[in-house]
This record gives sequence, C-alpha cells and structure tokens, in this order.
Amino acid sequence: MKRTLGIIGRKLGMTQVFLEDGSVIPVTVVEAGPCSVVQKKTKENDGYEALQLGFLPKNSKRVKKPLAGHFKKAGTGAFYTLKEFRVEDFGGYEVSQEVKVNLFKPGDIVDVTGLSKGKGFAGVIKRHKFHGSPGSHGTHEYFRHGGSVGSATFPHHTFKGLKMPGQHGNRKVTLQNIKVVDVKEDQNLLLLKGGIPGSPTGWVLIRSATKKKGSAAPSV
Repeated sequence: MKRTLGIIGRKLGMTQVFLEDGSVIPVTVVEAGPCSVVQKKTKENDGYEALQLGFLPKNSKRVKKPLAGHFKKAGTGAFYTLKEFRVEDFGGYEVSQEVKVNLFKPGDIVDVTGLSKGKGFAGVIKRHKFHGSPGSHGTHEYFRHGGSVGSATFPHHTFKGLKMPGQHGNRKVTLQNIKVVDVKEDQNLLLLKGGIPGSPTGWVLIRSATKKKGSAAPSV
C-alpha cells in the first residue's frame, strides 16, 4: 500500500449538483485546508516518516504551554486540529509550508475518515440489527431482548466481543472509494459524492484511495 499525503477538512453539510446531462447527484461539501506542515517526522528521529498537519487557526493564548512551544518551534501559529499522514517520502514539503485543496482534482477517488454521529446507549436491535422476539401468537416476555449471553458450566463467563447493548456511534469510520465531484480552490472546498461520516462541522481526513486504481492525488 502506497502511503500518500492527504488533507484535513471540516464537513459543512450536503447539497446537490446538476451534471451536464441534467442528472442530479448528492454531494457533501467539505472545507479542506489550507493545512500547515507543523512537523516532519523521520525514521532517524521518530522511527517512521510522516507529516504532521495543522488545521483551523486558533488563538495562541488558548493553547497549553507544551503545545504552544511545539507551534512556536514550527513558526506556524496555533491550530485546533493536528493530524499525521504517513508518507513514503516528503516530496519537497517543509515545515510551515501549506497543503491546499488543489492536492486533489475532479474525478479523483479518495478515502474519507471521520467520527460517526454518537447516538447514545442503544439496545441490540438498534445497535446490531437483531430481529427481536415474535410479536404475535402467544405471550413473549422479552420483545427486544438480545438472548443468552453465556452458560453456567462452560465457559462460565461471557465471551469477549459478544454483541450486546452499548454506545451506538461515536466511532472512527472510514468510507472508501469516494469520488471527488468538484474542487473549488478559491473557497478551499471539496465536493464529494454522497454522504460521509460525522455531523456538520466535524473533522474528516481525506487521502487518495488505497484499494482502487484510477485517478488519484499525486504521491509525496
């Protein structure tokens, strides 16, 4: 798998785009960058090669001292979000240099990673799509029960990873092979076909698709 540079973005919402043939497709609007290179990590110093990017400027007075020193060393100012992208080579990128939305072009295929919407504590029917007990032909005490979770003699405990009630959503999710419909460089916007993880204003990571051949952002 070839590691390529990506960009940090912020999901703004969804709309629709009319194509030349008159068809309509849903798109998600993402504010992508500009991101500043805050740190270059090398095999000699860190054991791996990566570029640390910062997104969304932040008042330096609202940053804790250790992180403030990190930003001061880079000379980039403070940011709300810091994310790393492992790369095979740095491709000429230096600390304080900006990574912009022109990293991609219309027609590219990308992978999008974000934090899914949190939906609170949920039972097995909503969380894992269980069917539940029959709703007719007799009396059933547990209509939405998950069933047995173990046995008495063996194994005498509940198996790890058993599907049970718990927190639904609020997890890191990656959607693969999303098409870039349009790139608006003057507004730092990416239009991605369909929906992507997360709620409006939630952060997302966008990088070239790893499991599909085709047009993609240049490797660095």
